[in-house]
Amino acid sequence: MSLSQTTPTRHPARVPPPGGGGRPRHGWRWLPIAPATVVLLLFLAGPILYCVAIAFTDMRLTGQESASFVGFDNFTRAFGDEHFRNSVVLTLVFTLLSSIVGQNTLGLALASLMRRASRVVRAVTGAIVISAWVLPEIVAGFLLYTFFHKEGQLNAVLEWLQLPSQNWMFTLPILAVSFANVWRGTAFSMLVYSAALSEIPQEVTESAEVDGAGGLKRLWHITLPMIRRSIGTNLMLNTLQTLSVFGLIWAMTKGGPAHRSETLPVFMYDQAFTKSLIGYGTAVALLLLVVGALFSVVYLRLMREEV
Repeated sequence: MSLSQTTPTRHPARVPPPGGGGRPRHGWRWLPIAPATVVLLLFLAGPILYCVAIAFTDMRLTGQESASFVGFDNFTRAFGDEHFRNSVVLTLVFTLLSSIVGQNTLGLALASLMRRASRVVRAVTGAIVISAWVLPEIVAGFLLYTFFHKEGQLNAVLEWLQLPSQNWMFTLPILAVSFANVWRGTAFSMLVYSAALSEIPQEVTESAEVDGAGGLKRLWHITLPMIRRSIGTNLMLNTLQTLSVFGLIWAMTKGGPAHRSETLPVFMYDQAFTKSLIGYGTAVALLLLVVGALFSVVYLRLMREEV
């Protein structure tokens, strides 16, 4: 019989790491982030769960002793409400015009033009655009209200040019609030695209110019593919911000006239706090959250693909 068959195999003893104490237990690893986790649960997850619970009740602000569970009645009521469907359409139009087309396109154009401008022009343009961005939403709404008013600056300019004037807040209210959101939010897109364009190597642009590529070809085949992830990030952030715009529209039109500028946040506020239907208004808020989540999923899938 050999020695290996009679002597049991001995494993080398584990040597504790220097400093003593050994490997910390799994539960203790969560201790440093426990306060932050508790705060997040209390102030983020807690209100969201409370809103979800309210959305399934008939809670009102006044005239009710206790709320009752109504299941999906608030959601079925929303899909059968013509004003809710009108708000969904206006929200999509407002987002498309002001965020996806307006802020995104104008921000990219300003960032591209400022790269070739002098330092003075860049400073003046940047200060003007960013000053609109830092204004509080309610202040920007009041300024644009005076601009689009029947006796405002826009009609004064049109009359000076011998062009017909009109009451923009009455005839084209969704276009007026969309322009206001473009005016206020373009600075963010401009800053994002300025940072993205500065990362494009100058050698790549110069090589394309040597090969005879014009401005549009360089934009389509070089610039846009190389800043594709920045475009996706900017579109996602702009869209989510635009979906939640309330103060700007409320200050300018309050959703009128005749619900023609009533986007989902305005409709939700009207139902919850003007008509005291907290349960129904919270259900509309959850549906708005779903719309934002759908936009985010689309943008994240577009950003996931490699250039």
